[in-house]
Amino acid sequence: MTASPDRAAADVDRPWPQAARERMIYPSPVGWKGTDFVDNEEELLAQLNPRTVFMMGDNPALPRMPERPQLLDFFDLRFGGLTARHLLVSAKRALDDGMSEPVVMACLLHDISNGCLIRCDHGYWSAQLVAPYVSEEVAFAVKYHQALRYLPDPAVGYEYPASYDRFFGPDFQPPAYIARDADYARNHKWYMSARQVTLYDTYFFDDFPEVDPAEFTDVIGRHFRQPAEGLGHDDTPTSHMWRTMIWPNNFL
Repeated sequence: MTASPDRAAADVDRPWPQAARERMIYPSPVGWKGTDFVDNEEELLAQLNPRTVFMMGDNPALPRMPERPQLLDFFDLRFGGLTARHLLVSAKRALDDGMSEPVVMACLLHDISNGCLIRCDHGYWSAQLVAPYVSEEVAFAVKYHQALRYLPDPAVGYEYPASYDRFFGPDFQPPAYIARDADYARNHKWYMSARQVTLYDTYFFDDFPEVDPAEFTDVIGRHFRQPAEGLGHDDTPTSHMWRTMIWPNNFL
């Protein structure tokens, strides 16, 4: 995925924030707690001067987002390559099998928070992120696919993923809230929408064919309410989450 010539030209003309200054990045604690990263906030504060500042706004090291970003701009310019391919492949498999468009849309969005926001409880974060822009059915399927991944359903051909034994260990037991939410979803009218997401999910990541995101333009147009101001620049309960992906290195 690449920027259109018109978009690229517009990006060149936009001034960069904090021009001619050294921009320091202090990563969010949620990304380094529990790792070997050494907290250096005090050292960075001591380096502040008129020419050295904390990063705010567009980071010149990242691909620049358009002024009014839409959904596929995040796939192209912010998501890790593996996550973007994973979502496109999942949605493509559902589309090729003739699944309903809400299911295809849910497959395209189910791991969206993994792209450039947060991985922990990704189904819940992803559903919250997209809820203002999709139907309740799509948001439900995105949220509850997380819990249902751990719950086999032989009646529809879904088994616990063998790869999870490698990912988490064969003795891993999901926490109680997962069992609670899986049980809730199993008795819900949209159970099969969420279950289809688990069926079209991919649990290993070594065989991803190329998928053109343009294949989903019409589905997105019908099932994702893209704001005229651009995602992150509108006013919804989750606009700040999209802004976090636009400017992931902001100090505050």
